[in-house]
Amino acid sequence: MKKSLRNLKSKQSKTLILFTIIISFSFMTGDKPAYRLFDIAGKEIKYSKMLDKLKKADIILFGELHNNPICHWLEYEVLKDLHSENKNIIAGAEMFETDTQLMIDEYLKGIITSRSFESQMRLWSNYSTDYKPLIEYSKENNIMFFATNIPRRYANYVYREGLPALSKLSDESLENIPPLPIEYSKELDCYWSMTSHNSVHEETTFLADAQAVKDATMAYIILDNFSKGKIFLHFNGTYHSDNHEGIVWFLKKQTPSLNIVTISTVTQKNIDKFSDENLEKADFILAIPESMSKSY
Repeated sequence: MKKSLRNLKSKQSKTLILFTIIISFSFMTGDKPAYRLFDIAGKEIKYSKMLDKLKKADIILFGELHNNPICHWLEYEVLKDLHSENKNIIAGAEMFETDTQLMIDEYLKGIITSRSFESQMRLWSNYSTDYKPLIEYSKENNIMFFATNIPRRYANYVYREGLPALSKLSDESLENIPPLPIEYSKELDCYWSMTSHNSVHEETTFLADAQAVKDATMAYIILDNFSKGKIFLHFNGTYHSDNHEGIVWFLKKQTPSLNIVTISTVTQKNIDKFSDENLEKADFILAIPESMSKSY
């Protein structure tokens, strides 16, 4: 009888262990993470490991998808976590144009109110949900925040007339862009693709020039406000820094020794496995499900 009870208890114990394993496995397979992080070779890594490398960077270019809420949440977390380790962090973003810097400075210093700031700035439609948290965190923690993008009227001018047309701008206008002439390599994939696939369109427009002048301006503002011992965390559309081109090319052209770390954002149908087409796109790749909701 005792032997039978022992056998029964043993079977029950094994059954319980097996049930626990099955339940645990079902939870794991049923998990739906909002994102996964991969390194440049496509190996999955933890956020803490990425943060360790970001802490050692001179300049970080966080490439986002403008309408993706996961990007904006992680941008905020990176800013907060880096600031907790290094009070010498500086921030900047493509979403603000250089001729608005005075208003940004005044708002961060408490000279103008939030209402005045938001009514007078040329803000993106998703500012309140996606970029305001970055500005507010910077304001609360005395972090310098720079507008890095060329004013859109000049980008549009270049799009219509080409880079040489910038020489026609007044001295006052030229204060908002890098020193002339602005030159770039048209062999870089990020610019070459704009001309090779739009040959008819390029007869009347200068799409690659317009892209290059944005990258050049962002690089110029970053370098103009960076100094050793600080970290410049920059937020930009992923295309501006993918494949270590765009902004990276202009930064390296001026200062080759910079330790630049890039983050690219991609969407995949399944983020459990890294898609080979995204290999080497950046030092770190933020993979987000295609089904993730959009902010606009």
